[in-house]
Amino acid sequence: MGKKMKSHRGAMKRFKITGTGKVKRYKAYKSHILTKKTAKRKRNLRKSTILSSADHKRIKSVLVGK
Repeated sequence: MGKKMKSHRGAMKRFKITGTGKVKRYKAYKSHILTKKTAKRKRNLRKSTILSSADHKRIKSVLVGK
């Protein structure tokens, strides 16, 4: 019997698959050194975004269970 492919647990926590099959991610630069960043910049970093097409195939392969 062949072994099952394991999904990357770190990637599973960071990325979600949308209903249409796109990969959703959250933006970086929101964890620390927030005092020098403007409120507008921090507000825009809260929003999620769709993963670029260049990274799509690579990330989709590690999200095996999805």
